[in-house]
Parts: sequence; structure tokens; C-alpha cells
Amino acid sequence: MRLKPLLLAVSFLSLFSFARADALKVGDAAPVQTVTIDDGSQVNLADVYRKGPTLLWFYPKANTGGCTAQGCSLRDSNAEITKRGVQIYGVSADEVAEQKSFREKQSYPFPLIADADKKLIEAFGESSLKFGGRANRTAYLVGKDGKVLWRDSESHTKDQAEHVLAALDKLGIK
Repeated sequence: MRLKPLLLAVSFLSLFSFARADALKVGDAAPVQTVTIDDGSQVNLADVYRKGPTLLWFYPKANTGGCTAQGCSLRDSNAEITKRGVQIYGVSADEVAEQKSFREKQSYPFPLIADADKKLIEAFGESSLKFGGRANRTAYLVGKDGKVLWRDSESHTKDQAEHVLAALDKLGIK
């Protein structure tokens, strides 16, 4: 009879272990989806990648302290990063209106992806139980070929751009 409570416990715990993709690694193919950005328009990430190196920075919630610091770090180094041919896109599970407000309030010169259905976040393996299924604070560099060149999962906020620039140097992206 001890088996029955054990089976019930295992069944109950399995409800919380829903499928979650592992985070992408360097060399993996980056997901190619059509996504909605903060102005309501849609872009196909395959087309974005083909234009050149792409930085996707994931963050849990628009207009919060750490996420704002992370975005402002990239905003303040935008010229230096984009001079190297890198495109920048922010990604969170916020709705379009929240992303638009966040972008305008912080004067971000790059688009923010509104991934309210969390499909892109999950495809990158960045869905976090810690943040209620929202994105982990992570950054990816994706090459023109659609492969992950670099992944930063150290939860950088105000120094995110420094780590991106160091990665670009190491990768020889001048």
C-alpha cells in the first residue's frame, strides 16, 4: 500500500515538470520565428539573422529595475555595438503596449519583441520558473548563418554592454 502514495506523489510532481527546452548552446541553430515588435509590426528572425550578427537580450519584465539597467547599458553602448554591424533586439513576455511604453520611456534605439505567448522564450530555453514562466536574464549573439555565437547567462544588468563588447572582441567582430 505504500506504493500508491508514492505513485500519487510522482504524478503530482510531474504536473510541475512540464516540458522545457534546454537553453541553447554556442553552435546551436537559433529559432526562426515571426515575432511581433513594440510598434505592432512583425519581423521574421530568419531575415533578421541574415542581415548580420544579432544580439537578442532576454529580460523578465519591462519597466523594472534590473531590466531597465540591462537595457540602458545596451542603449548607452548602442553606437559602439551597431558600428560593428550588430543588430539589437530585446525580448520579454510583455504585451506590445508594455514594450512600446518601455522603449519610449527609456529611449531605446532598438526594437523590443513582445513575446506574450512565450514561444520565442521557450524556443531559446529561457523560460524561468523563478520569473513565473517569463524570460531569464540572458543574452545571445546569433551569427548571419543563424547559429548561436555566444550566450551570456550571468544575469548582467548595468554591465551587459561590457560583456557584449568583450564577446564581440573575442569573436573578432570589429
